[in-house]
Amino acid sequence: MTSNIGNGNDPSQAGHSGHDHAEHPGMAHDEEAGYYAVRARAMESLLVEKGICSPNEIQTMVDRIEARSPADGAKVVARAWSDPAYKSRLLNDPDGALADLGYRMPENSPKLDVVENTESIHYLVVCTLCSCYPRNLLGRPPDWYKSLAYRSRAVVDPRGVMREFGFQVPDSTEVRVLDSTADLRYLVLPRRPDGTEGMSEEQLAELITRDSMIGVSEARSPQTATAS
Repeated sequence: MTSNIGNGNDPSQAGHSGHDHAEHPGMAHDEEAGYYAVRARAMESLLVEKGICSPNEIQTMVDRIEARSPADGAKVVARAWSDPAYKSRLLNDPDGALADLGYRMPENSPKLDVVENTESIHYLVVCTLCSCYPRNLLGRPPDWYKSLAYRSRAVVDPRGVMREFGFQVPDSTEVRVLDSTADLRYLVLPRRPDGTEGMSEEQLAELITRDSMIGVSEARSPQTATAS
């Protein structure tokens, strides 16, 4: 089903190409930078001028974020599905649990809260002001997540939004909408599908989509994954 808000499918998992116009000083930009691009460059210059960080440190962080994709979040969720002790730690100490898998959150980065979808409660994440998102685990947010349509409708009609992504939440399940902020980001731990007993973490990770970790859909069933 095609959503009026955006495409519910996972984006390309291609990593950062490493190609940057800055490597070619003689290359002019095709168009003027937009408001946010100019603002970002001004902030970067100020950080360097104040000695808070160097250009190399900024570029390293940009490259690190660009290299992330939903596959990283899926790896974490798959471990939680497979290891009850790890799941407990992930829910209670996200930073420590992520560090166990090699995902160390940068100093002074927004707090990450991990919430678990169950039979009785389903979480859906939105950023009503802009596009706050756990980029360190999921990469860049999809365009629909940043759209005004999603940001407004997810709050007033979350069940309707999820239906447009092909997911019908049972009436008996409580839906809670979580609003991400500059200081707090959320990762949804989707429910483990039935029929996945005995599957390896790698196989489980194939069932976990970006959208299920935002909460607009559920994880794929083994049958759906095989058919695709």
